[in-house]
Amino acid sequence: MRRVLSISLVCCLAASACAVAAAELTKVEQQIVSHVDQRSEAAIDLLARTVNIPSATKNHEGVKRLADLYATELQALGFETRWVDQTEVGRAGHFMAERRGTVGKRLLLIGHLDTVFQDEAFRREGQKAYGSGTSDMKGGNVIAIEALRALHAAGALEDRQIIVLFTGDEENMGKPYEKSRAALVDAAKRSDIALAFEGYSPGTAVTGRRGFSMWRLDVTGSPGHSSTIFGEGRGSGAVFEAARILSAFHDELREPYLTFNPGVIAGGTDVKFDALTFTGVAMGRATVVPQSVVVMGDMRFLSGDQLDRAREKMRAIVAKSLPKTSAAITFIDGLPGMAPTDGNRALLATLDGVSRDLGTGTITAHDPSKRGAGDVSFVAAIVPGLDGLGSLGGNEHAPGEWVNLDEQPPLTKRSALLMHRLMSGK
Repeated sequence: MRRVLSISLVCCLAASACAVAAAELTKVEQQIVSHVDQRSEAAIDLLARTVNIPSATKNHEGVKRLADLYATELQALGFETRWVDQTEVGRAGHFMAERRGTVGKRLLLIGHLDTVFQDEAFRREGQKAYGSGTSDMKGGNVIAIEALRALHAAGALEDRQIIVLFTGDEENMGKPYEKSRAALVDAAKRSDIALAFEGYSPGTAVTGRRGFSMWRLDVTGSPGHSSTIFGEGRGSGAVFEAARILSAFHDELREPYLTFNPGVIAGGTDVKFDALTFTGVAMGRATVVPQSVVVMGDMRFLSGDQLDRAREKMRAIVAKSLPKTSAAITFIDGLPGMAPTDGNRALLATLDGVSRDLGTGTITAHDPSKRGAGDVSFVAAIVPGLDGLGSLGGNEHAPGEWVNLDEQPPLTKRSALLMHRLMSGK
């Protein structure tokens, strides 16, 4: 009897909490939430159909087939769709859909079509669904589309501008980035806010993502018999100079969110190094002062300012050469970072309010050090943005990738109401 009473009390409290949450929603918002609930099984079917279209980055036909499926879904919601060909950079292309309007904030919704693997078909086991791309990021794409569907059903898309851009090569981007991300950058310039649907981490959203850059260090010393090392005519040799530089990097560069790693090193009398394959051959003798060292590494950074500051320090360290040595460092631009700006934090506050009103808890900023660069980073300097609005899942980029189906409806409601409030100026 006590157990029955206890369960009844819990149920009453839960119902009361839901009623309080629902009281915070407008009539239109309640319609949006109701439509998401009505579509829960249909949304799972849409996810299954997308997962069962193999779309690894280099499967250009599969990437295009997936875009065609999304085109059908969004055309039914009043979007004009088009395909942005990317054969010039060796990739399939990007999917774009757009509704034009003059009221409220203009939104850019970002996802991607491609996956790392494509060999695992959709299967459902209880509250989990498995298959290549379920979490990264076909589940997130479905959340975006179903949120738009709920908004459309409630008449909340009328006279609103929304651009949907799902890239076809996020997992292995075409180069140069100036070409492969030109459509994304252009869409951002015609938008006020960017929302990205990469994977959700419970209780958080992404206001910052770290970027990626590479560097190469080339060191030269004066070769000769080892008995003459440190002498006035011989100096310290290339290996000691490289060691000095790397040790100084280790001691002097560190700051929050900045990491730097010398991933490969080759040194000796004669060095042959292939930067494309990160392989090298070094030859020398224990009795000969080494003439050459090559080091290649990467850096992760949160903002362009942090990257510039780190590079300047590295150049200064490299310039302080040991006797009879010289060194040069070169930098290779990679993916930009997404700094956690005030605009991004304002979006997070809006999302947090939505989540509280839905009764799904608070939302805080995800640790930027745990997020690598993504498509949203390319537009971070143009518009405020928020990422991590996609599915809750795991095993991304690996066999057994999965998504939590129970979480899809709440996450869809959250995104739909976020869009609604942003477009309504709330």
